[in-house]
Amino acid sequence: MLTRMIATTALCAAPTLSLAADSPDPIVIPTHNWSSQIVMSHVVGQLMERLGANVEFVSTDSQAVYEAVRLGDATLEVEVWEGAFGPAFEAARAKGGIHEVAAHDAVTREDWWYPEWTKAACPGLPDWKALNECAALFATPETGEKGRFLGGPVDWLKHDQERVDALGLNFVVVNAGSAAALWAELEAAEKRNQPIVLFNWTPNFVEAVWPGEFVEFPSYAEGCKTDPAVGPNPDMTYDCGNPADGYLKIAAWDGMQEKWPRAYAMLGRVNFTNPQIAELAKMVDVDGLDPEEAAMEWIDANENVWAPWLAGEG
Repeated sequence: MLTRMIATTALCAAPTLSLAADSPDPIVIPTHNWSSQIVMSHVVGQLMERLGANVEFVSTDSQAVYEAVRLGDATLEVEVWEGAFGPAFEAARAKGGIHEVAAHDAVTREDWWYPEWTKAACPGLPDWKALNECAALFATPETGEKGRFLGGPVDWLKHDQERVDALGLNFVVVNAGSAAALWAELEAAEKRNQPIVLFNWTPNFVEAVWPGEFVEFPSYAEGCKTDPAVGPNPDMTYDCGNPADGYLKIAAWDGMQEKWPRAYAMLGRVNFTNPQIAELAKMVDVDGLDPEEAAMEWIDANENVWAPWLAGEG
């Protein structure tokens, strides 16, 4: 055991030999309102602490964070999802002060989704037109005769209402207050065997607990969210689905490399896959661990994954 600890200590020190020392000022890592991002942030932060960095975690709005990073008020962002946050990230990058450090191997999708028992009630799924014909199945007292689409928190800016308007969907958008509220509604619907359509994403733990499918809207095409001429409705934007193969990037403040060169070098090697990110979410949302505890357990069980990030390999 002692030999292993000595070897690990030497390995962690290896990438720092040719780099200047990091500033003692805290690296500010923002956390948001979904589990994988919070746990991943703590994994990255705890590994940076092993390099001797001073780390501070701050709960931050998931859209405003890119302006905060650009200005240096936050230092980095570990999960830049293309569908939800790509526009905010690109707008901040165009102003200067924030840049892409790396891209995860994970491929993302964020869209309307339903569990398998819903398809039994609406067999034309996953086609969006079939969903619209079945809209009454999703009606609630809150939505009257129209179906309810349970969206994510408002600050995720998914433009669901714009899609409803552009495609003439017979649905009312109701936003959940948090990711946890989405899963609570899904669990309640399962107990009642009630059809439900809600916002979901992958990688996530959900597909392992509740098998289901994404609704297939008109395929995403560049410009469909900004140019009415792109997509089936010539008069409106957002008449398409979200990208089915979106990116997941890591971003940082432009001053990070100079101020914290060791931590920055490590950040550029951080890379999670779809199954790994789903596991991070499961540890909190299913297993009930606190994010800090989940990060510690993940680090203890996955040295083969993170050791190269600290050693300058991979």
